[in-house]
Amino acid sequence: QEQLVESGGGSVQTGGSLRLSCVASGPTASINCMGWFRQAPGKEREGVAGIWSGGASTYYADSVKGRFTITQANANSTMYLQMNNLKPDDTAMYYCAAGLTHTWIGPFEYEYTYWGQGIQLTVSS
Repeated sequence: QEQLVESGGGSVQTGGSLRLSCVASGPTASINCMGWFRQAPGKEREGVAGIWSGGASTYYADSVKGRFTITQANANSTMYLQMNNLKPDDTAMYYCAAGLTHTWIGPFEYEYTYWGQGIQLTVSS
């Protein structure tokens, strides 16, 4: 059973940068993909970024392309989301997710088996 713990959230002003981290504890050898999702108040949860097989492929939502970068480290047990040029629309609860699937597309919740508790990001104008 995997446990995912997010860190690095907080408050930042428009145009600022922040890095989220997600650490997976437990057997990670079977994890093929990891991703970040976010949910803003009154909105559905959406896929923000995903990474497959240690970086062989990545996915980014159109709204974050060019601003966010997803990476992995430590034998894929740690995942980062570097967020630059943050906007108020990025304000949301961010969730880390990990999946076992062998057919990965990226932005869909069903592709991920394990989820973190979430961490808040607030971007003020």
